[in-house]
Amino acid sequence: MKKVFCTAFAGILWLFFSCDIAPEQIHYGTDACSFCKMTIVDQKHASQYVTKKGKQFKFDAIECMVNDIAENGQEGIGILLVADFQNPGNMVEAGGASYLISETIKSPMGANLSGFASREAARTTQNESGGKVYSWEELLHKFDAE
Repeated sequence: MKKVFCTAFAGILWLFFSCDIAPEQIHYGTDACSFCKMTIVDQKHASQYVTKKGKQFKFDAIECMVNDIAENGQEGIGILLVADFQNPGNMVEAGGASYLISETIKSPMGANLSGFASREAARTTQNESGGKVYSWEELLHKFDAE
């Protein structure tokens, strides 16, 4: 009886600690966008979120993730990440990032939306490429209004 109890307890602990809420690496050229189903190839514009239950959603463009959130809400999301335009393949927390919409920087789905690790980086690129800088909340509001 004691062996059964210990085995059951170990199994419960394993289940508890195996539910890791962490992002998975995006496999560029292989993974498909959870929103539009296109293959994710652009390391400068990709994004992803992980639900509080650990389910992964990967996107080929930030605008796909924003549109998905507009349709499904943010309530169950644990982690939100966007590609840092200046460091392709490097993901940063979406809420702390800044965003630039510039006609001269094309994104995969045509919204011309890029994410930056800092507001200063977004402003520097804005000075070079034009456009408008947004915070995460401003970006959500902009897409919600369209």
